[in-house]
Amino acid sequence: MLRRHSFRLPRHPESVALARRRVRDHLAAWGHGADDRALTDAVLLVSELATNVVRHGPRAERDFEVAVTALADGSCLVEVSDGGLREPRPRRVGESAEHGRGLHLVEHLAAAWGVWSRGHDGKTVWALVHADPPR
Repeated sequence: MLRRHSFRLPRHPESVALARRRVRDHLAAWGHGADDRALTDAVLLVSELATNVVRHGPRAERDFEVAVTALADGSCLVEVSDGGLREPRPRRVGESAEHGRGLHLVEHLAAAWGVWSRGHDGKTVWALVHADPPR
């Protein structure tokens, strides 16, 4: 079974916590347990991607979209869309830097991630998290 939910949030720092909470709630309602790695990783990935939109998204943009999809095998796909045309890229950061590691974390946690162009309407940054293997 495939389940998908999307929602829009204002481009504001408080929206990052709301995005985490809504993704966690939807995945839990769809059967992911609190100790399920796919759930915890998906929530962390949404947090990083939403933070990127809030910090680096187009200044004129009022809101952004978050989507979470639960796949039949228990994997999760998270998507964060905004009107920006610039593709995010991991950057080099020094050991003492307080910011700039978000996409490195995405690369580490996600089985795959990338950017889909939406033409003149911006982009969608997506990340796939595999389910825990059966015990």
